[in-house]
Amino acid sequence: MSLDQKLDGVVARYAELESRLAEKDIARSPDFIRLSKEYSDLGPVVRAIGELRDARSEIDDLISLVGDPEVDDEMRALAKAEGAELAQRLPSLEHNVKVLLLPRDAADERNAILEVRAGTGGEEAGLFAADLFRMYQRYAEGRGWTFEEMHLSETGIGGYKEAIASVSGRGVFARLKFESGVHRVQRVPSTESSGRIHTSAATVAVLPEAAEVDIAVETKDLRIDTYRAQGAGGQHVNTTDSAIRITHMPSGIVVTCQDEKSQHKNKAKAMKILRARLYEAEHERQNAEMAANRKSQVGSGDRSQRIRTYNFPQGRVTDHRIGLTLHKLEDVIAGELDEIVDALTAEDQAARLAEVG
Repeated sequence: MSLDQKLDGVVARYAELESRLAEKDIARSPDFIRLSKEYSDLGPVVRAIGELRDARSEIDDLISLVGDPEVDDEMRALAKAEGAELAQRLPSLEHNVKVLLLPRDAADERNAILEVRAGTGGEEAGLFAADLFRMYQRYAEGRGWTFEEMHLSETGIGGYKEAIASVSGRGVFARLKFESGVHRVQRVPSTESSGRIHTSAATVAVLPEAAEVDIAVETKDLRIDTYRAQGAGGQHVNTTDSAIRITHMPSGIVVTCQDEKSQHKNKAKAMKILRARLYEAEHERQNAEMAANRKSQVGSGDRSQRIRTYNFPQGRVTDHRIGLTLHKLEDVIAGELDEIVDALTAEDQAARLAEVG
């Protein structure tokens, strides 16, 4: 099927939806929400198709004008200049349409569960994990998202063994999904007296948040244990058995939560994390074949892969998947991630466009 045939199909479908949604009593139909969403999603595509086709039509008109022997030289020169300008815009308009036609990841509009864990490097790895967690918190705040801490396991010197947050807002997973992987830091630790540069690592996992309707969790598949919450250094956070450990026996996934004083609230948070992990496992299973064919590692979600290095002595950040280096480490750590995220998104789109030819 040619590109123009695909575009005709999209425009026809949009017109069909518009007609259906104008029908009397359509709001009572069980399909109303689904049709409304499809119509809304197709709107930007149809507008982009309109811009492309308007530009093509205008170029044809200008070519005819240039070839008309009755047109004076001044008008012909203006038509040539305008046609050349439009011709330069055409590839960009076509690219925009192709990107909008790419199949969308069903999880892109979902909220996300963000998990950061200290890796190799001892205490310094914990401090780096805390830095990353705060970096994402600032990024979320800058985009107007809600960042809710779900679980923190502290090291006692300001670092985190593990930190989990729920991030909600518009397009959260689409913007954060490329952050999954091993993040490496090179710097002189505050505890280092000789001034030697250490290399440490932390692992980031970004999981699309799942609703109860997405993942059915059977009570019989769960083992729920309660215990007394403890903080850094072993001191009691509270004096009741409010901490929760949930084991999903079919998958072996274990989730703990102790941040709240209420056992009920800890259980609710733990179930939210569990559903996200189960949804992610199913999401990865469904996309395994597609990922195997990818020409780029961007977005593969391989958390064993070193994806980024933060070099403090040189003030640079390097994303190894796309070879991007920015000499603005302080800005990035402060939550200014858009330049990196935009580059990763563009690379992913280019890889998917190459796949569909």
